[in-house]
Amino acid sequence: MTTTDGRRREPAYPRPRVPWWLGDALAAVLVVGAAFAPFPVAGFRPTGGLAVAVVVAPALLLPLRRRRPVPVLAAVVGLFGLAALLGTLAPGVVLATGIAVFAVAARTPRRRTLVVTAATALAVVLLGLAAVGGRFFDVPVVQFALLIAFGAAAGDASRSRREYIEAVTERAERAERTREAEASRRVAEERLRIARDLHDVVAHQISVISLNAGVASSAIETRPEKAVTALATIRRASRTVLGEIGDLLEVLRAGDSERAPSPQPGLARLDELVAGFADAGLVVTTRVEGPLASVTAAADLVAYRVVQEGLTNAGKHGAGDRAHVLVAVAEDEVSVVVTNPVPVARAEAEAEADADVDLDVVRGGYGLLGLRERVASVRGVVETGPTPGGFRLAAVLPLGREAGTPGRDGGAA
Repeated sequence: MTTTDGRRREPAYPRPRVPWWLGDALAAVLVVGAAFAPFPVAGFRPTGGLAVAVVVAPALLLPLRRRRPVPVLAAVVGLFGLAALLGTLAPGVVLATGIAVFAVAARTPRRRTLVVTAATALAVVLLGLAAVGGRFFDVPVVQFALLIAFGAAAGDASRSRREYIEAVTERAERAERTREAEASRRVAEERLRIARDLHDVVAHQISVISLNAGVASSAIETRPEKAVTALATIRRASRTVLGEIGDLLEVLRAGDSERAPSPQPGLARLDELVAGFADAGLVVTTRVEGPLASVTAAADLVAYRVVQEGLTNAGKHGAGDRAHVLVAVAEDEVSVVVTNPVPVARAEAEAEADADVDLDVVRGGYGLLGLRERVASVRGVVETGPTPGGFRLAAVLPLGREAGTPGRDGGAA
């Protein structure tokens, strides 16, 4: 059996290989031996030089049966008929016929094998009847027909076994390819998860550090007390980000069985998140509508990440040092909207940009890209784009069971 690229495929398990010439030699010995064996039945042994040549010729034809099974079978049946006309039943030729039928059955579909076997058996029986004087129930003729049927059954069984082994091998190779594809998919998913976690861990705190560094540098001469507060915030944010990176590395280094599920943030920590941005000088107005307790764990984490990403972008790219957060909890979904003003030049440029352009890609960042992946993991939708005088980030997250269950990274398991 060969593969799709034309190379010969090795069997699924090693099988002993018998030299081809050994089988041909054994077949020749059996054919010639049966032709000259001292059978007690009259008419089995050839008489005359032509009869001897006829009964020995199949031994020379059988080596060709692998490449031309049907022509070899037809030639052997013809030799049997010629031997019958010369007055001998030629059991050696009948044995060669059985071997040729085996070769046909082992290499052709079952329906064709049945047709060829039936035609061969009928021809041998009719030619044999001519040799024994028309006695239909003569024992040698019946035995010849049974020998041909046995050869066909053995050949069909050999073909079926070979096809079964090839099918098993193909399934094993397909399963191996499937496992490799699944492993590659899991590696890709793990890389995305690590990228999202690194962004969530680092981007927020680095944004806080950057904002407070700006405050400190501008106020260090005129308002040193404000600069001191900003530097304290920088120190606190630095310690926080180092601790979170350490926790993430610990999780990555640990085996799957050693990993303990770490607590994930949610909307219950919204005030703490807003306070961190307030320390950096970003004035955040929040409004919560509906009971936060009814938000599922998966949607709770994603909603928190939406607010975190929106406020981080507001601090980095916004104007006016302010932002607005709306969390609306309905019966079957939770909506999160973060808006902030942007510089006039940027607002005009974004308004003129093509609607198909991904603004996050234009900015060169991956925060919104990772956020879209998180929202998609709970079957939600997210929209980003400019609004009159500002920028808007909105996500709608379903709360039903179909939204999925929280995984270790906060996505759907």
